[in-house]
This record gives sequence, C-alpha cells and structure tokens, in this order.
Amino acid sequence: MNLAVVGAGKIVAEFLPHASGVPGLTVAAIIGRESSRANLDDVASTHGIPLVFTDLDECLADARVDTVWVALPNALHADVARRALLAGKNVICEKPFVLRLEELAELRALAAERDLILVEAISNQYLANVEWMRENLPRLGELRLVQCEYSQYSSRYDAFRTGTIAPAFDPAAGGGALMDLGIYTLHLVVGLLGAPATVAYTPRMERGVDTSGVTVLGYGDLTAVCVAAKDSPGPSRTKIQGTEGTMVFDGPPNEVPSVELLLRDGTHERIALDDDPHRMVAEFRSFVRMIADHDIAERDRRLDHSAAVLDVAVRALDSAGIRLG
Repeated sequence: MNLAVVGAGKIVAEFLPHASGVPGLTVAAIIGRESSRANLDDVASTHGIPLVFTDLDECLADARVDTVWVALPNALHADVARRALLAGKNVICEKPFVLRLEELAELRALAAERDLILVEAISNQYLANVEWMRENLPRLGELRLVQCEYSQYSSRYDAFRTGTIAPAFDPAAGGGALMDLGIYTLHLVVGLLGAPATVAYTPRMERGVDTSGVTVLGYGDLTAVCVAAKDSPGPSRTKIQGTEGTMVFDGPPNEVPSVELLLRDGTHERIALDDDPHRMVAEFRSFVRMIADHDIAERDRRLDHSAAVLDVAVRALDSAGIRLG
C-alpha cells in the first residue's frame, strides 16, 4: 500500500510514529492546505514522507499513490473520498465515515463500480480483544444490560466555551460528542449485538452542539446505554451483563486494553490479546492485507457494519433534532 495522508491533525500525529511497524505500508505522501505548508514539510521530514502536496487533485493524479487515508474534519470526508475513488484510488476514511446514509451509499456504489477498496478506520473493530468478546458472549447466557462509556475532557473545550470553535465542536463540520467519542461506543455495541430495534439520544447542548449525551439502544429484552462526554472527565468503562455473568473492561472503547470475564460459577478470566504499540496498528495491518489481496468480500462485510452504525447514529441525532453539516 502506497498511502497518501489527507490531513495532519491529531489522529495523523498519533499514527505516523507507528506506521513503520505495519508490514507492506509505505506512507508516500501527505496533503494539506498551502497555509499549512511549513507544518506539512516538518511532518514529512520527521517521518520520511517523500511527497508533500497542497493540491488534492495533483496528488490523486500521481501514480505513486494507490490509497488515500482521509483524516479531515467529519464534514469533509464524503467529498474527498468521492474524489479519490473517482481518481481510481482505494480509500480509508476516518470515523465517522460520513454524516448521511445517502453519502455512504454513493461511495459504496463508486467503489463497486471501480473495483476499489473502501473502508472506515474504526480501531475497535480490528482488535483481538474485541473479537474475543464477540466469540465469548454466549458464555454470559441471556444478555440483559450493556453499558459503554467514553468520557474525555476535551483539550478544546475551554476555548469552545469562550467562543473559539474547533471542528470537533462545530455542528457545521460534523462535530459533537456523539460523532466524535460516541461513535466508538456505537461501533462496539453494534459490532457485538447487531442493529438495535430502537434508538434514542439525550444530549447536553451548548452553543448549538452536543457536548455530551446518552444514547439508549433497545434490543427487546436487552438495553444498551452508550455515554459520551467531551465536557467532563470520568472513567471510561464497558460492562455487558447476562444471566450467567459479566464481561467488563476499563478504558476507552477505541482501545479495549483488556477484558475480564466473571461468571456465576466462579470463573474469572482476564484477556489481553492486543500487543501492538498503538490501537491503530491492527486496523492498518488489516487494510494492507485487504488491499493486497483485493478482498472485496471483506470490503463489503466491513461496509455493511459501517452502514449499520451510521444508521444508528443518524437515528440518534434525528431523535434529538440535531442536524450536522
């Protein structure tokens, strides 16, 4: 995979130091605005990236790039992904994939028409600990209650309260607690349980955006409660309760550092299968393999999951009367 990185924000800064640990991945280019050229040059120099672009079309026309990683504010994902697919590039798009179901449907159609890989970068769906959770859920018996919480006092929240609005707090840019942190809780729960029958979101609104909120997913006799907060610190924890026991982990749902299984019969197991230095390494290893093998079946399976999660997120926002983008 010869990757072009579109953007140079926090998520890019987190991953680039670990990119060399992904076999088959070459970071060939980075793209940003002309006003950010000095920073782009610095990032490229630090991480040995040979190509720097300030014109997206110029990058998309370069044969030395075969895959584009869209790591921009949420509202820009759909347009850049569309342009990359039309240029014949595979696309990895940061979460949340896009803001509207019709956008995802259009991108899927383009990827299928051009026989390209299109996938959402969502770390928890590629972690071995999460796969273990999925395989061992039946040991809990009949599931009764799920709690999935992700709270993180945003480094941009104080500035937001004084009127400096970063994209993560800008509804026009697709920001807000649900689509920033809450989307990880939705991916985890839907990935484990499938699509819910009912969805309701109760947000705390400030300056027209949800800075925290609670999403309740109904699965008949089972209820899942997903909490996301960017305006207050708090422990992040996930707990799945069933008639025969509990599965629990401490930490944010984008990392899942370890999992404990506690059964009524006295069984107590602690699982820690993920040994990569960063949570994003596992997903990029999967992306490299998917593209190298041209695994269309895996592409479509992953897209089905992303579409199910996006549907839940849209239903949640609609239930609260929130419109993004």
